[in-house]
Amino acid sequence: MRSISGLFVLFLLLFSSLLSGQNSNYVLVIHGGAGNIKPGNLPPAVAASYESKLKEVLRLGDSLLNAGSSSLDAVEACIRMMEDCPLFNAGKGAVFNAEGKNEMDASVMDGKTGLAGAVAGVTTIKNPVSAARAVMDKSQHVMLSGKGAERFAESQGLEIVAPDYFYTQERWNDYLKAKSRADSLEMTDKKHGTVGCVALDKYGNLAAGTSTGGMTMKKYGRIGDSPIIGAGTYADNNTCAVSATGHGEFFIRNVVAYDNSALMKYKGLSLQDATYEVIMNKLKSQGGTGGVIAVDKNGNIAMTFNTPGMFRGYVKAGGELKVALFGDNQ
Repeated sequence: MRSISGLFVLFLLLFSSLLSGQNSNYVLVIHGGAGNIKPGNLPPAVAASYESKLKEVLRLGDSLLNAGSSSLDAVEACIRMMEDCPLFNAGKGAVFNAEGKNEMDASVMDGKTGLAGAVAGVTTIKNPVSAARAVMDKSQHVMLSGKGAERFAESQGLEIVAPDYFYTQERWNDYLKAKSRADSLEMTDKKHGTVGCVALDKYGNLAAGTSTGGMTMKKYGRIGDSPIIGAGTYADNNTCAVSATGHGEFFIRNVVAYDNSALMKYKGLSLQDATYEVIMNKLKSQGGTGGVIAVDKNGNIAMTFNTPGMFRGYVKAGGELKVALFGDNQ
């Protein structure tokens, strides 16, 4: 009788889990930018700092998803942590534009509902990704920009800071160096890139988010791909969640984040094959550089880039965790 009772209890637990839509197959992937990231131009101590922070972010994501948080909440929390870290070109570590100012962009998308939010060209929002989430959840719009986005963020109780909060000496030095170059307009940040996160939660829902300080020495209010849904960020429960990093103009023209989903949906490509086609073939043939991180509805992941390196990592249910800076798509 005891064994029968035990089996009955187990059956009830499994049935309850199915009713709640939960499973154990969660995964979270992050990136901290792609570019000319090589052992020769990244001192060991600096590389160790990146590895340590990436692992810290992944452990945060793992703890949230393991506890039952939504993919969207985990994505926002992980990006906030990277925005608060001066190692990355987002939030506190944002690069300077041609006027010596920090202008930031961010976006999020929910694969379950198809809803999305974004902010662009903001200068006083401490965590732009949370402003993007607020646009999605608390407004009828998808993207707000500049002063309007800042006023909206303040009205939602988000933390507003003085513009000099984002100042870091390293990024200022990069700006001065770029300003002295005759071709500074064409200069992009080679080591410090956009941050992003994609996740699949226990409920089978996908989400994606991206945040950036943009391009060093950008002019005229330039906006890249990061806040543009379909270019830098995309999520669809039927296919995948994607966050991109790289030369934004190419990612915008090629609608890179959405293109990965479209190849899966309409041509039946696997996640790995779709990201390879977009990044290694289509984008590369045009001279576009960068990469994507992605996770599909089954928990498969891709971290594909056509540059010497990409700060990246993933964590899966059960504790499998890996980070990498250099190499090729591993």
